[in-house]
Amino acid sequence: MTKPLRRGLSRRQAVTALGVVGSFAVTLVPLRAEATPETARKLLNDLVKAEPKPGKVQIKTQEVAENGNSVPVTISVDSPMTEQDYVRELHVLADRNPAPGVASFRLSPANGKAEVQFRMRMAETQNIIAVAVMNDGSVWSTAREVKVTIGGCGS
Repeated sequence: MTKPLRRGLSRRQAVTALGVVGSFAVTLVPLRAEATPETARKLLNDLVKAEPKPGKVQIKTQEVAENGNSVPVTISVDSPMTEQDYVRELHVLADRNPAPGVASFRLSPANGKAEVQFRMRMAETQNIIAVAVMNDGSVWSTAREVKVTIGGCGS
């Protein structure tokens, strides 16, 4: 005897489908700008144990970003990048994005140049903070404000 054909979804299939659709819908909801200067400072303290000194690090980017969806950023560090003197880590933070950590890079003398280029999304006018950790343990940093007219993180 054959089983009669069932039409429609089983309860298990329906629950699974709702879970998949619900998970996808959550990813479409834009994130609010939640980072603050305090959360950026806490992340910085977690990333590096020494107090950063001003100098050696430069941030090149637009002063005013017409659209925060794609802001070009170049960060360079004054370092010869030799076995005796090189940038070990480079951290980039933003104090008004959904998450304060933008990127972290590990460098070595093999890089030849202490410079990174990337594009970032910016929710609103904020500071970009760049921190370089040298091989001798010294920490250097700088910050640059970028004014954003149209936010790129759902704002």
